Amino acid sequence: MRISRMIQAVEAHAEGEPGRVITGGMPLLKGDTVFEKMQSMARDHDDIRLMMLREPRGNPALCCNALVPPCHPEADAGFIIMEQQEYPPMSGSNTICVVTVLLETGILPMMEPVTELTLETPAGLIRVRALCRDGKVTRVEFRNVPAFAVHLDATVEVAGLGPVAVDIAWGGMFFVLADAEQLGIPLDAENGRQIVRVSEAIRHAAVEQLPVAHPDNPQITGPTITNLWGPPIGEGTHGRGAITISTGPFDPARPEDASGILDRSPCGTGTCAKMAVLHARGLLKPGEDYVNAGPLGTTFTGRILEETTLGPYKAIVPSLSGQGWIYGQSNYTLDPSDPFPEGFTAGDMW
Repeated sequence: MRISRMIQAVEAHAEGEPGRVITGGMPLLKGDTVFEKMQSMARDHDDIRLMMLREPRGNPALCCNALVPPCHPEADAGFIIMEQQEYPPMSGSNTICVVTVLLETGILPMMEPVTELTLETPAGLIRVRALCRDGKVTRVEFRNVPAFAVHLDATVEVAGLGPVAVDIAWGGMFFVLADAEQLGIPLDAENGRQIVRVSEAIRHAAVEQLPVAHPDNPQITGPTITNLWGPPIGEGTHGRGAITISTGPFDPARPEDASGILDRSPCGTGTCAKMAVLHARGLLKPGEDYVNAGPLGTTFTGRILEETTLGPYKAIVPSLSGQGWIYGQSNYTLDPSDPFPEGFTAGDMW
């Protein structure tokens, strides 16, 4: 067997959303922060993202994370998040996967019943509290970066839909949020294709008509992701969300051909963005929980820890909790004669 590259990974999911974690085989990344290391990877080693997320080693719904040495003295580990079209600064489901892998594989020591650790993400430091029992991480709770609403009740003209009322908010990524009921779209997993098509059309319109940038890091722009939200699905939940991750370009002349994938989990950063919108409207207060269900019926629990400001915006500091599970360990290799070193996409799945 001839190998020009070998990458070791642990396969995990958080409430249904797969988040592969690379534990070995990464190149040395340059930078004084994990954000700069993310830029180094995007600039010089994006072939790894493509190799790990595209077929034959990946699939449209897969996310991937690369463990990297932290730069901040308070951090125990760093990680870079990779998705099909971007490097998100922060992700709740991927954070849960990374913490689960770090502790259950022994990369970082597990302390029962509670392990506390700090992770450095491209968005900044994340303080984590993991509940542990019998060698298993049973719950991951973390203090997220401040979340805030940029636009409330704005209107965008959407190809194939006309005017749509939206909010734009940051929860670790920039989301465009829209009420699924105004669009007549059920948020069940089996309705994923319609959710994706409409969400991508809304995202494209919002990028053109309501572009935003983070006040602390103007290199982070958006919105890059869509959150269709709806009412609770039963006792114990407060709302529901369906998040669409783009997997390809969008042609406004052919919105029916939109390419994207439905987040299998309730989405951690999407939950925090929704909480920021609710807080801005006076509907969610500090200390109150927000249990958000995803398309599969699994849930993340968010809570407003405190109020703050970020640049010109009133913001919240949210926490988020959920559970992750490891389902495999893998070695991925690349033969130098492989005609698809960066993987491929095909129209039946992408």
